[in-house]
Amino acid sequence: MSAIIILSLVAILVLYLGLFKKRKALLPVTLIGLLLAIVFECSLWGKDAAALYSGMILFDHYALAFSMLLIGLTVLIFLLSSGYFDRISEHVAEYYALLIFSLTGALLVVSFHNLAMLFIGLEIMSVALYILAGIRKKEEASNEAALKYFLMGAFSTGFLLFGITLIYGASGSFDLAEIKRYVEEHVQTLPTLFYAGILFLVVGLTFKVGAAPFHFWTPDVYDGSPTLITTFMGTVVKTAAFAGFLRLFILCFSAVADFWQPVLLVIIIITLFIGNINALVQQSMKRMLAYSSISHAGYMLFTLLTLGEQASGALLVYATAYSVASVTAFSVLLLVKKMKGSEHFEAFNGLAKTNPMLAFVLTLAMLSLAGIPLTAGFVGKFMLFSEAIGAAHIALVVLAALNAAMGIFYYFHVIINMYFRSGDEVHIAVGNSYKAVLLLTLLLTLAIGIYPNWLSSLL
Repeated sequence: MSAIIILSLVAILVLYLGLFKKRKALLPVTLIGLLLAIVFECSLWGKDAAALYSGMILFDHYALAFSMLLIGLTVLIFLLSSGYFDRISEHVAEYYALLIFSLTGALLVVSFHNLAMLFIGLEIMSVALYILAGIRKKEEASNEAALKYFLMGAFSTGFLLFGITLIYGASGSFDLAEIKRYVEEHVQTLPTLFYAGILFLVVGLTFKVGAAPFHFWTPDVYDGSPTLITTFMGTVVKTAAFAGFLRLFILCFSAVADFWQPVLLVIIIITLFIGNINALVQQSMKRMLAYSSISHAGYMLFTLLTLGEQASGALLVYATAYSVASVTAFSVLLLVKKMKGSEHFEAFNGLAKTNPMLAFVLTLAMLSLAGIPLTAGFVGKFMLFSEAIGAAHIALVVLAALNAAMGIFYYFHVIINMYFRSGDEVHIAVGNSYKAVLLLTLLLTLAIGIYPNWLSSLL
């Protein structure tokens, strides 16, 4: 809880710094606050976890691991923000504050122990992003992104609230432990009301994670939002939503998995094919990453099909691998667009000749997203596929492997452009903060790919 309080105070402090025109202090204060939040999260590790504030939140190892991941990713994103927000607006304090508030909501989502807190966390996380998506008020694409995100977000919130209401009407409680006890005691006599509530929760949460067929908002919102905001959406927000999704279903609804898992199975298959097929035909790097995020949502949903002891660890490894590679890809995209003014694949032509290290880091990120061995992405897919095979979902694994092969094609599109096509010989300057982010993501991708047990064993 200390981390949530610290982040809330830092966000308010940042707003005051902006009010008094202390622009140079915004980034250092933000980074210090985030690092302090990580320290407080680490201090809770190994202590007995108990639900706090009348059972509203629970900081167990699951919540702490994902919280530290989310804060760490946000640190990387803020390191990339040096000078970025200045080019968009004169008032940059709002960007920092809204991102911190959104992160605060994400921490609530991964540590909730009450359905009311799940709703509050998702709304805090989302409302800030509705504003950030449309922060470029004079750009049509940004306005479109904000409007679509708000409308689809409100629509999905309606499903989520209705599902929570039905679960409460059947069980008489918002508390996860009470709901679990109710399900175990009445597993053969659960009312239709309860089953309907589960379905509405599935619809609402799959909207939040961007899974098909509730993915309509994802490509346009990711494409129209400022690139750094897209990075935050595709990593921090998606990881938090999946962690909350798994926490709810593995704890409360595993006893009735035979009811909702067939629905989820269909959603996974549709998500994999829609994400990968659409990513194949994109000419924009940013839009390709948006569609690939849909396909990765399909892979991460595997953990809800297995519900085994290793499911949470597999999700942590896969989410870390995907997020780290995405941060790398978006950071290189930011540099290329700043220099060449384009997000299309052609803008990456000849990058290996002018910036070999930049091309190498991006290549490793693409290989990780594609699931090539010795990268973090391969380990994540291997763990998910192994869990699925253990749960007798062999046909699904075959389909997922075909989709993974499809993904190799569009990820290698970027690599081919960098190494085998000629382009403008323009050297791209890389600042120290970008170098630090790229070096750290490179090391993490290799470390998880070569020795993943240090991360998966946390859970």
